[in-house]
Amino acid sequence: MIENYSFGQILINGKKYNSDLIIYKDYIYDSWWRKEGHNLCIDDIKEIINKKPDVLIIGTGYFGLMKVSKELIENIKLSGIKQVMVKKTEDACTEYNKLHKKNNLIAAFHLTC
Repeated sequence: MIENYSFGQILINGKKYNSDLIIYKDYIYDSWWRKEGHNLCIDDIKEIINKKPDVLIIGTGYFGLMKVSKELIENIKLSGIKQVMVKKTEDACTEYNKLHKKNNLIAAFHLTC
């Protein structure tokens, strides 16, 4: 459960994180970095795609500056992930909290910008 999100910081189950992260069902990868910074590409999410969640939630930052192309979203769906949600990180956190108990999902959050 995400308890709080603010620019550059997220609180999950009582633990603070200050770097971009990916929330998997059974662990949190807290050193997520993208090859092209503010442009998400397929290489940045290969492990997510290999895990085949039903839902992928992508938080694009406080101001939504991380770009996720329509082509990338189509490729993600073609890989077998049924639903891809792309939102500013605050809204993505809200979606995660709504869905995390009911769905096989993974969330990737950019915490700044």
